[in-house]
Amino acid sequence: MATLTCPACSAEVQPDDLICFTCGANLPRSKTADEPASPTVMQQYAKREGAAAPAAGSSCPHCGAAIREPAAVFCEVCREPLPPRKGIISPVVLRLVFPTGNVEVPAGTSLVLGRDPEESLVAAAFASYDNVSRRHATVTVSDTGQATIRDEHSTNGTFVNGDRVLPGTEVRLVDGDSVRLAADVTGEVSLPRQGIPGAYSRNGHRDPA
Repeated sequence: MATLTCPACSAEVQPDDLICFTCGANLPRSKTADEPASPTVMQQYAKREGAAAPAAGSSCPHCGAAIREPAAVFCEVCREPLPPRKGIISPVVLRLVFPTGNVEVPAGTSLVLGRDPEESLVAAAFASYDNVSRRHATVTVSDTGQATIRDEHSTNGTFVNGDRVLPGTEVRLVDGDSVRLAADVTGEVSLPRQGIPGAYSRNGHRDPA
């Protein structure tokens, strides 16, 4: 298979990418590729300037167990939440799978979903949907890997699992959720749990952000 490159900077890209993760340029959409983005894209996102491992001897403040994973959110032994550590960003990447392509949001960043190229890096994914607002919703993934979506006072609404998100408010996203913009554009949420039991489970209820 021929290598795909960004027309703006010539960096290597994947068939389902909507934007170039090197220069941010919108990419021509491919209608033939259905495969998920390769792990190298997620690895590229996971690298953050200044994201160094904690100092030697770091331990859980609750039980004293050693912290082996720099980006850990919960202690592996007592399951208590760990305090945030400066410069440490989770390697988690949220993926929204839309019919027009995949949108990826790495931990520590936000991404606007909408039709206006000046507002959204992934505007090409929604260009053919007139009922999607120019600045429709914002997806945010915190440094610790928790994801939310906020409706930006869109005309036709943002929905999570069929429930409308109140304008200007944030709603938690977890793996397997369904996100719908207006009436026609639906994407499925893929969000790794990093092996922490229950850390992102919904337990049958929508959790507030």
